[in-house]
Amino acid sequence: MDFTAFMNSWVWIWIVVPLLISFSRILDVSFGTIRVIFVSKGLKKLAPILGFFEVLMWIIVVSQVMKNLSNPLYYVAYAAGFAMGTFVGLTIDEKLSIGMVSIRIITTNEKTDEILTSLRLKNFGVTRLKGEGAYGPVDFLFTITDRIHIKNITEILRNIEPNIFYEIEDIRSVSDSGIFPKTASNRKFLAQAFRPHRKGK
Repeated sequence: MDFTAFMNSWVWIWIVVPLLISFSRILDVSFGTIRVIFVSKGLKKLAPILGFFEVLMWIIVVSQVMKNLSNPLYYVAYAAGFAMGTFVGLTIDEKLSIGMVSIRIITTNEKTDEILTSLRLKNFGVTRLKGEGAYGPVDFLFTITDRIHIKNITEILRNIEPNIFYEIEDIRSVSDSGIFPKTASNRKFLAQAFRPHRKGK
């Protein structure tokens, strides 16, 4: 059976094309999700590259769907690829741990010194401010770090104070004058490649 005949067969119409549409849509949406994340973090050199491949894949997928509007399975494959692509894109972002974050911690006074000591021993720069909470005096602690260190910091905090309150926020740029821990050797390249711009003094 030649290729032309195969393209007219039920295997091509009901199995191959839907799989191609779904897979292409997964790639397309994954690129789009990561591109938006890159834009939000100020990675202006990488975002256009992903945008190129995102649009290219989208054109390929849509052209196939438009040629076969009578087949409802293609709509399902298109929607399934979109959903899975979103999941894949967010999973990739989580694994890469792109960029830097600001972590703000509110803790009771009796736990502050232990938290400060534990974080500074790991070479995390921490700033301390005094405040007043609903139940009395509290301390505000601020630190900025690469996203790959979030798990380490939160584990330290929870081991010291299980019910501690903290919030994490993405940031686009940070001054080189801060104190930052060394990145693990197997993540150093990725951390440097995807780190937001650091402003010089």
